[in-house]
Amino acid sequence: MSIRRITPSSLLLSGIFLLWAPWASAVVPTPMLPIPPAPALPDVASYVLMDYQTGQIIAAKSEHLRRAPASLTKLMTAYLTYQALQGGTLHSGEAIPVSNAAWKAGGSSMFIQPGLPVTVDQLLHGLLIDSGNDAAVALAEAVAGSQGGFVTLMNDTALRLGLRSTHYTNVDGLPDGGLYTTALDVARLSQALVAQFPQILQITREKSYTYNGITQRSWNPVLFRDPTVDGLKTGLTDASGHCIDATALRSGRRLIAVEMGAPSWSAGTSAIEDMLNYGYRFFHDRTLYAAGQKVGTIHHASLSPMNIPVGVEAPVTVTVPRGRSGEIQTHLEIADLRAPMAKGTVIGQMSILLDGRVQETVPVVNLVPVHPAGFLTRLWHRISATI
Repeated sequence: MSIRRITPSSLLLSGIFLLWAPWASAVVPTPMLPIPPAPALPDVASYVLMDYQTGQIIAAKSEHLRRAPASLTKLMTAYLTYQALQGGTLHSGEAIPVSNAAWKAGGSSMFIQPGLPVTVDQLLHGLLIDSGNDAAVALAEAVAGSQGGFVTLMNDTALRLGLRSTHYTNVDGLPDGGLYTTALDVARLSQALVAQFPQILQITREKSYTYNGITQRSWNPVLFRDPTVDGLKTGLTDASGHCIDATALRSGRRLIAVEMGAPSWSAGTSAIEDMLNYGYRFFHDRTLYAAGQKVGTIHHASLSPMNIPVGVEAPVTVTVPRGRSGEIQTHLEIADLRAPMAKGTVIGQMSILLDGRVQETVPVVNLVPVHPAGFLTRLWHRISATI
């Protein structure tokens, strides 16, 4: 284990120091077989494999490539509907009037019609299982009053969620030149959906849905091949190709796999399975620090205390290749310190590195209150530092 000691002068000059993980061994073990490369998946245009808990990307191909999303658009339609349910402007059992626009929506349908009772919950089932464009329009009108107003909400929410390469022009995913997203943005939206509204998985895991005496099979082919998969959505148009956004839970760990542009459902399903098997077989999550755990100490003669313990507010977990946890390094960068500072003030950030590449960056805080040191205290600090 190698630890670099930081003096007050070096802190003031650079504000940066390196901490080796305390569990990293200095003894080099017998070399392990290298982690194999990520699946190439030549049949798909783009893909992303994400660890749900950490949000880290395990494998990717052309993840920033803008593609037509088709019915993957309905993920955002569902997200905003769940927000409305959470906010109380809609209720699950509330009956929703069906407009002529919803009734006549083209493409896939759950077969709603004016005058026929349908609830928000039923519409969500029809949206996510049947991929009903009619359900998408009905929900959009219920949430925002109009499809145009709902599209505005979709784009505003995309920006808030950091989906920088996504733009919506409709609520259902029917072809439009201005409608696009990326595999990475779909994965990020899926992570937000499951984190904030996990009840969506109670719907997306269902293999069929019956409304008004009509039973339709789920469009998600992976559900019928992999019992660990419980969502989320598919999409298909001539422009998009076969798109699948799937999430699986194995041994308590959730992954999100997105493929866009496969030539068939069979090819898309195989791509999803290749991704999931790769992520579960060769990677795992490692918790490095618990909430409030100390990660280092800052020495500053002008502050009281002079030795300031620094830690993390929340648990720090990273996704790493199996067998390589001991190679993780941490890099701590501290901003200019200005006392007084209450306990828990964010004073910098810590980067988690593997092979010199940043895996994650988290804020760090002071674990004790910090005050300016008086004249006698500063003098004593300087004397103590020379002893």
